[in-house]
Amino acid sequence: MNAPPSQPDPHTAMAQKNARLGLTILGVVLGMAALAYASVPLYDMFCRVTGFGGTTQTSDAWPEQIIDRSLTINFNTDTSPNLPWDFSPEKRSIEVKLGQKGLIAFHAKNKANTPLAGSAIYNVTPLKAGKYFHKVQCFCFDEQILQPGENVSMPVMFYIDPKMNDDPNMDDVQTITLSYTFFTSESEELEQALEDFYNQ
Repeated sequence: MNAPPSQPDPHTAMAQKNARLGLTILGVVLGMAALAYASVPLYDMFCRVTGFGGTTQTSDAWPEQIIDRSLTINFNTDTSPNLPWDFSPEKRSIEVKLGQKGLIAFHAKNKANTPLAGSAIYNVTPLKAGKYFHKVQCFCFDEQILQPGENVSMPVMFYIDPKMNDDPNMDDVQTITLSYTFFTSESEELEQALEDFYNQ
């Protein structure tokens, strides 16, 4: 006669179930923490790829094609009240054709008696133009440190992607405005401005 099958210990089964539940919750918490840590870089990458929020693109080469469609590029500059710099473009606007090399210089002067570091937030309007605005060289990629009274010229080289001419959603665009706002580097004000930008 066969012996009846042994019944599992209810305490052992419950302990295994609780262990699996605990591991699942731990995995969810770790996943959420990793997502939160990576959310700003991922969002920044998403913005750069799609042009979302007027984020401009970066390129290391010029397009091979120039299309006979001219756009007016306006330049807007601002500085935080907490950063005592003069900051302005050498020209308020220029005209470029699609695919043509564009060059503009911005001038910044530190009016303080101490060295100051500044970081710029930038975008273009209309926002939908961001994915077609390519920067080849730009001061905005790095923190800028100015000595007391120092006056610097910061060039920006850019082009408007010729592919814009194939986008019917861009037919009404004749003017693009490139805007920069400088904040004191590593400040709460800069962090808040970045957060507001990412959440717009």
